[in-house]
Amino acid sequence: MEFRAVEVRIPEGANILLGQTHFIKTAEDLYEIIATSVPQARFGVAFTEASGPCLIRTEGNDDGLIEGCVTVLKDIGAGHVFCILLKDAYPVNILNQVKSCQEVCRIYCATANPLEVLVASTGQGNGIIGVVDGFPPKGAESPEDKTARKALLRKIGYKL
Repeated sequence: MEFRAVEVRIPEGANILLGQTHFIKTAEDLYEIIATSVPQARFGVAFTEASGPCLIRTEGNDDGLIEGCVTVLKDIGAGHVFCILLKDAYPVNILNQVKSCQEVCRIYCATANPLEVLVASTGQGNGIIGVVDGFPPKGAESPEDKTARKALLRKIGYKL
C-alpha cells in the first residue's frame, strides 16, 4: 500500500465540498440540492463512478467550476467520490441538504482553505483516507479575537 497527499487547487473565491457517495444519480441530485437551496450560486459538481465505465459524471451551472471539479477528481483518482466547487454561496448554505442526500455516505470537508487529500493506493485502486484542511492552530482566542469573530458573523449576515 502506498500513501500520498494530493494538493487540491480551489479556484479564487470558491469553496469546496468533498465527499463519498455511491450511485450514478448523485451528480443530478446534488445539482438539484444546490440550485434549489441557493438559486444565485454558481457551482460545479462531479462524481466518480467506481464500476462499469468508471466515468467522471458532471453537472453544474459554471463551466469553469465543473472543469475544476473534474481536475480535482482526476488528481485524487478514487471511485465514488464527489466534488462540489461553489461560488456566490457558502458551504453552510447547502451542507445539511448535501448530508441528507440519500446517496451521500460522508463529507470529508467543506472549506476554502488550502487543502490536501490523503490518498491510499492498493492494487485495486485509490481511496481517500482523510484530508488536511488549512493550517494548525496558533493559539487560543483572545477577547479581541472573540469580538472580531462576532463582528464578522454579523457583517456577513449570519448573526443579528
